[in-house]
Amino acid sequence: MKTYFLTAFALLAAITLSAQKETKIYDIINNVSAERIERDVRILADFGTRHTLSDTVSETRGIGAARRWIKAEFDRISASCDNCLEVFYQKNLVEKGANERIFEDVWVVNVIAVKRGTKYPDSYIIMSGDIDSRASDPNDNTTDAPGANDNASGMAGTLEAARVLKDYEFEHSIVFAGLSGEEQGLFGGKGLAAYAKENNWNVIGVLNNDMIGNIKGVDGVVSNRDFRIFSEPVPPTETERQRRARRFYGGEVDGISRQLARYVHRTTKTYMPEMNPMLIYRLDRFGRGGHHRPFNDAGFAGIRIMEAHENYTQQHQDVRNENGIAYGDVLEHVNFEYAAKLTTVNAINLAAIAWAPSAPKNVKIGGIVEPSAKLSWDKVDGAIGYKIYWRETTSPTWDHSRYVGDTTSHTLEGIVIDNYFFGVVAVGANGTESLVTFPGGIIRN
Repeated sequence: MKTYFLTAFALLAAITLSAQKETKIYDIINNVSAERIERDVRILADFGTRHTLSDTVSETRGIGAARRWIKAEFDRISASCDNCLEVFYQKNLVEKGANERIFEDVWVVNVIAVKRGTKYPDSYIIMSGDIDSRASDPNDNTTDAPGANDNASGMAGTLEAARVLKDYEFEHSIVFAGLSGEEQGLFGGKGLAAYAKENNWNVIGVLNNDMIGNIKGVDGVVSNRDFRIFSEPVPPTETERQRRARRFYGGEVDGISRQLARYVHRTTKTYMPEMNPMLIYRLDRFGRGGHHRPFNDAGFAGIRIMEAHENYTQQHQDVRNENGIAYGDVLEHVNFEYAAKLTTVNAINLAAIAWAPSAPKNVKIGGIVEPSAKLSWDKVDGAIGYKIYWRETTSPTWDHSRYVGDTTSHTLEGIVIDNYFFGVVAVGANGTESLVTFPGGIIRN
């Protein structure tokens, strides 16, 4: 009777804490403002051009004025929460000739705001938007390039997420990043990824937001609910031993970035069921690149969140009318309510990850020629229990799960290991879950 009472009490406490967590998630959803995002996009577009090699002295035009305004905005947000954000510039000198788009030496300057975690301050989940814009000629640093959607929308979303999340406490740190140099060769992302390595950041993942404001596609589709999540299959830093293991045990689509993408997909479907997150099994759009890639190159999990239906007449184009077509990335093409929805997707995922325990390490699997699957893992600090996920090998999402309690091993009876892929998450006292860890080792029978 005593054991039953304690178990029931623990279950009731877990349910209560989970309900509190869900209330916070819905509060975050309700607090994202399309009006504030519109204001920020208008301000950024009004700097004329934000080309990485544009004016840095003017107070009203060029990337210098834009990044100073962004830093001042982060500073204002921080001041409203008793200096809860650490705001600073992070910069790298990129020398002339680094590629054909760097025609003179330039400081690529990022604007960073950190909401420091209370328990794991050196563990980071990052949301980024791009500061810079470009005209038709990537080396034209003077022509107007308002970049309203590409990528003032992503930058405005990052600022808004900081406003909404500033008053909450998180166990892990959250980074809100304005990155420069994207159009010239992803230099801002390279700089911040290197900074993270040099400062021993444990990067849980990067949510790169690049174009989150357009709903009218060049393909004729209009949708304010669809959005894409791009993710690479496995890290480029994997070892030859890991590659050989994948051939025999699977995992071709189960790298750390793919697990981050699935996490965003599941959280969105749970709390924003009106949205249609589309898992795109590609690093990025065909033959193109974004600022999550430098983090992937460094071995970090990183995904790109963006609109589903692009309009190419509004990207990388001089503002003009030609043959009856209005070209240019201008304010009229940004749907601010949609940008707010994708900002919300980011905000709830940042919160869910930052509230959750760390993902389990040293996950192993066994069960060869047996009617069961065995899994083991290391204990995670702060976890009250663990959940095993599994799916058919052809499914893109984790479709089945079982909570297995506070243990570091479990056998799924009657589930044949050959027919499924498996993963393990740590569950926190507040009901939050870590990212899924795919097995990286074998339990020898």
